[in-house]
Amino acid sequence: MNLRITIVFTLTLLVSSVFAQEKNNYKTETSIHYYDTDIMKGNAYMQQMCVVDFYYPTDIDNFATIVWFHGGGLTGGNREIPEYLKNKGVAVVSVGYRLSPTVKSLECIKDAAAATAWTFKNIEKYGGNSSLIFVSGMSAGGYLTYMVGLDKKQLAVHDIDANKIAGLIPFSGHAITHFTVRKERGISGEQPFIDEMAPLFYVRADAPPLLIITGDRELEMLGRYEENAYMMRMMKVAGHKHVRIYELDGSNHGQMMYPALPLLIREVKTLTKEIMLE
Repeated sequence: MNLRITIVFTLTLLVSSVFAQEKNNYKTETSIHYYDTDIMKGNAYMQQMCVVDFYYPTDIDNFATIVWFHGGGLTGGNREIPEYLKNKGVAVVSVGYRLSPTVKSLECIKDAAAATAWTFKNIEKYGGNSSLIFVSGMSAGGYLTYMVGLDKKQLAVHDIDANKIAGLIPFSGHAITHFTVRKERGISGEQPFIDEMAPLFYVRADAPPLLIITGDRELEMLGRYEENAYMMRMMKVAGHKHVRIYELDGSNHGQMMYPALPLLIREVKTLTKEIMLE
């Protein structure tokens, strides 16, 4: 059953207070390349874009990490560490990636997978726990979250099993083939399409836990709520046991990120406790 919730200012304050800022020390490292030097050699655009900013606690052992992909339709936007995610006892890997039309959209997905793989391979050097890596992002970042976590071949290239991701939390991401992919193929943004570039193509029972968050169905971009609701339903039909959808009433596509961030932190903390007890 769809979980339809109304987020208002007072509720946002209440949730924020539940996850009050934790008194720990944090460090930020910027512009870390996630591809090997030989892969980027001679490619100035790749060297510029394929970097992460890494925000992490310095006095917590086995911390959880959120890999965060920015929005912008795969054609714009910049890596960011959302302010709400700071001082919450978790690390944030803020990912930059190449953009269409300079590259095809498939390269955006490959970059997202490479950055996620970098996190798996390096997080323990900083004191993090590789079994507590969560993937999330806004809009185009939600689409990348889906593709990295559901299309297993993306991470398999880096010898990482996508099922090792602790949780997928896409914010208002395309579940059908992304509109920028469709534009590259001459398909209208109003024409729904599902192929191997669609998260729905990879519905499977053994995927990581999935919390889907969208804005209000009447205010969202195109049919963003409905395609995500279909994703939730088909995951359940396939036998997935840990999938939910939250619809944030009153929030349009641009607004929904802010009330969704407390839900992301809550999900990370809940799943972290469950994983640590296993």
